[in-house]
Amino acid sequence: MATHDVDILIIGAGPAGLYGSYYAGFRGMSVALMDSLEEPGGQITAMYPEKAIFDVGGFSSIKGRDLINNLLTQAKPSNPKFLLNQTATTLKQNADKSLTITSEKETVNAKAVIITGGIGRFTPRPLPAADGWSGKGLVHFVPKMSDHAGKDVVIVGGGDSAFDWANELHPIAKSVTLIHRRDKFRAHQATVDQVKALGIELITEAEVTKVSGSSHIEKIEYMNSKTKETKELNCQTLVAALGFTANIGPLAEWGLNIESRKIVVDSGMHTNIERLFAAGDISTYPGKVALISVGFGEAATAVNNATVAINPEAHLFPGHSSGSVE
Repeated sequence: MATHDVDILIIGAGPAGLYGSYYAGFRGMSVALMDSLEEPGGQITAMYPEKAIFDVGGFSSIKGRDLINNLLTQAKPSNPKFLLNQTATTLKQNADKSLTITSEKETVNAKAVIITGGIGRFTPRPLPAADGWSGKGLVHFVPKMSDHAGKDVVIVGGGDSAFDWANELHPIAKSVTLIHRRDKFRAHQATVDQVKALGIELITEAEVTKVSGSSHIEKIEYMNSKTKETKELNCQTLVAALGFTANIGPLAEWGLNIESRKIVVDSGMHTNIERLFAAGDISTYPGKVALISVGFGEAATAVNNATVAINPEAHLFPGHSSGSVE
């Protein structure tokens, strides 16, 4: 088992973690990133690489894959050490206030730790009528749009991902239909309006009740929840965009103050454990807004406060990276 010594260990290599690694280098800190996935980028890389993202400052729209590539390029001068395909399992507080984190493969001794690990491990919520059709046309995420070109696509769900995928697949799929069990949607209204403007069929107050085909999905049946009327649709791709259940895994055993699977922090991103910080979607505080752009600011705040915890003589705010050098 290899051992690494760094100033700051960031657990989670998603957008907030990658930005934090850049900022740690800006503060002159050595940094490592640990993530259970095989590639950097977190949920974006795993599930939404081709999804358009609209809430990152400076970009009217940017594909998830491009955002992650840009963050990796930005972080490169900081020379972050990537410890991928491994999960942080145990935490030890040392006499000198440093922290030791172990995974299944490696040990990291860090002067401070920042957790940016999204919302932990996730499991897609099932679509009962489609049980047994995984790998035969049933998908929960759409990482590669071109896989569904020329197909009849049925999307089940009413959230942002369901509508984003409907919008992205519309130009290349043979047809796109969205089915939702309610007549109201969780998705942002602007996205809903955009999908409606494309003429995509929205079937509300309905649920998929049957999936049929031979070796691959060919049709689905849905039922109106009020009239109980059933209808069929041609379908070769069925997207069950029903969200997912999360489990923060071993972090739950570290003695952190946790509310609804999120880590409670103060305005400096401090947790209740000394030199352990949290930023991004996994952190929570009064008035929290869960946006990628907010996560960037939280990561920088965590790095600055970690720097002062490591070296009390350091300035909390070192100045702007765009400032003049004298």
